[in-house]
Amino acid sequence: MNLEPTHPTGKGSSDWFTGDVYVDSIATRKPEPSRMAVSRVRFAPGAHTAWHSHAQGQTLHITEGIALVGTRDGTVIRAVPGQTVYTPPGEEHWHGATTDLFMEHLAMLEDGDGPEPTTVWLEHLSDADYAAANQHAANEPAAD
Repeated sequence: MNLEPTHPTGKGSSDWFTGDVYVDSIATRKPEPSRMAVSRVRFAPGAHTAWHSHAQGQTLHITEGIALVGTRDGTVIRAVPGQTVYTPPGEEHWHGATTDLFMEHLAMLEDGDGPEPTTVWLEHLSDADYAAANQHAANEPAAD
């Protein structure tokens, strides 16, 4: 057993995020068989990811604010603190804050099995799609 080192907070890359996003590494991959990585990700109001997918899927546990999580088919989940959203392997999705609140989640994923990347980053979410998701989420109760 050991106490893990603390890593400095990193600013999310503009290649992958729109707006101000900050990432704290909580758990990094250990030697086999472990493949787990966990980060605390904080989104300023209006901030969100670009489209992306994960080789082994991703679990998001919301700890503050309201999270918007969208998929290519137009589905948008609105999740609040204490709720957890799972995206299966290969599902293209995005996630972020609403326009008026900070949002924080724990992002949990596993590295892939081979040389393929754990996360495949794609194009940025359009302003129109983000606005529509935000409007849709504002008119519906949080997911159960």
